[in-house]
Amino acid sequence: MATIRPFNAIRYTHGEGADISPFVAPPYDVVGPAERKRLLAADPHNVVALELPEGTLDPDEPGNRYETGGERWRAWRADGVLEHDDEPAVYVVEQRFSLRDRRVRRRAFIAEVGLEPLSAGVVVPHERTLPKALDDRLRLTRACAANLSQVLALYPDPDHVTSAVFDRATEGVPLATATDPDGVESVVWAITDPREADLLAQYFEDQQILIADGHHRYTTALAYRDERRAAADCVAPGTTPAYDGIMMALVSMDDPDLVVLPTHRVVDADVRPFDPRAFRADLDSRFVLAPAGDDLEAELAQVRGPAFGVHTPADDTTVLARLRDDVDLAEEIGRDASPAWKELDVAVLQELVLDRLLDVHPDRPATLERLSFVKDVDAALATSGHDVVFILRPTSMDQLRDVTSAGETMPQKSTYFYPKLLSGLLFRSLD
Repeated sequence: MATIRPFNAIRYTHGEGADISPFVAPPYDVVGPAERKRLLAADPHNVVALELPEGTLDPDEPGNRYETGGERWRAWRADGVLEHDDEPAVYVVEQRFSLRDRRVRRRAFIAEVGLEPLSAGVVVPHERTLPKALDDRLRLTRACAANLSQVLALYPDPDHVTSAVFDRATEGVPLATATDPDGVESVVWAITDPREADLLAQYFEDQQILIADGHHRYTTALAYRDERRAAADCVAPGTTPAYDGIMMALVSMDDPDLVVLPTHRVVDADVRPFDPRAFRADLDSRFVLAPAGDDLEAELAQVRGPAFGVHTPADDTTVLARLRDDVDLAEEIGRDASPAWKELDVAVLQELVLDRLLDVHPDRPATLERLSFVKDVDAALATSGHDVVFILRPTSMDQLRDVTSAGETMPQKSTYFYPKLLSGLLFRSLD
């Protein structure tokens, strides 16, 4: 189903195994102005100078950000800041970190993946995403004609067929290393042996790829491809234009070191003033409520069936909410969805609580202004100035498989694949 190919990456110029930490950054959409300023103060050639160039967003104004970004991309290549690899390769990135006193390594292949419409079912989103204006990323892609960062995606490998390829690749000398402020170390190797690339290509021919992070990058790439196709006079027989693919980091969803964390919800009610006691009384009709102890996450992990924590800052009360045994989700959640979807904690929360009790639902985008997300549980529980905080459990890989195998997408922010991939490890030209 999926097509993957080696490509000639563009990389920061350095010796083998060099530390390129000053040049890398988190994904552009999580870098705020202060973080951008800090990264550029450390090194003016940091990748944010390309991904978030200065200048007006108006493409008709001189010195706009797209003009700046395109000129900088070409200048860095001409001046030797960036270099083009001589040989095509499938790259490997291994992210090493500690999580709850456990050492973890997550490995991914970085390859060129053939672009397919989402409707084709070859590359599919794993969860619902909110509509987002693509103009900014599309204009920057036009200006640079490059993938400046990779999409993170998942593929099935229950028999661990690809593990041996990872093992062989990581025996060699790495191309580069980088460590982010959280202490996550990223190490990059190149697989230049055509036999290994062919082995991977054959394996992926029968696989579906799930977009884990970077849905908007993918839809931007599709739009750019369609523009280039429309403008092209002809394509030489037997060739595949670079703009027909996208740079992806492919992680096995059967990797035991694939870490999925929850994303907690902070919500304001539609009716003022908010009454925490009345809210809990409404919850009690469908959920068994019990006072939470000192370790809410551990308590939630022991509960079977849909459950989540509920904290109301106004009265500093935290309870564990478990769906009552007599609640029939097939009847309560009327939408056309599989049992696997309806049994997700995030789906139960969305349909039975956020929608019905707080008037927040993605089908009514204006209501989402009263919803925000927090990744750290302690930060979520320390929230003040809002009405309700919901503490979620991680979505399991089995749940993800069950939902996606039914041809469905999970609710928004069902998963947080940790850690984020760094931008700046590799670039890919679209010319």
